[in-house]
Amino acid sequence: MLGHKLKNVTLVRAYDRSVPRIMAYGSELTQVWTNLIDNAIYAVNGAGKICIGTCLEDNQLVVEIVDTDSGIPPEVQSHLFEPFFTTKPVGTGTGLGLIISNRIVPDRHGGEIEFESRPGETRFKVRLPINPKPPSIYSR
Repeated sequence: MLGHKLKNVTLVRAYDRSVPRIMAYGSELTQVWTNLIDNAIYAVNGAGKICIGTCLEDNQLVVEIVDTDSGIPPEVQSHLFEPFFTTKPVGTGTGLGLIISNRIVPDRHGGEIEFESRPGETRFKVRLPINPKPPSIYSR
């Protein structure tokens, strides 16, 4: 789906093949990966380097998406997960990708999204429990 945007991007894959399969809503997680990768492509102006990797940490499956952009300015970092906040030009971004992703990961999968950014590198980590708790019928 994003292949046409990746033609000038160096994509590095580092998947830990020993990570166990987890129970998850696959199509929802696909939306998370699409949002994060699309943001990374935009950040590197379609011509940088993006690394996608998986590993196991503290009994959690971790998916990392790292790009070599100029970094997210500190003054906007606290707004990244707010609805309709975007750093993209008008007509390019909706400001909904990260808020939707940040709801899918914790609410539907019991995980979390974290990020760190500095000049030259922005890293998003999605943590998903290997053995998620069953959803409570009282959670909504």
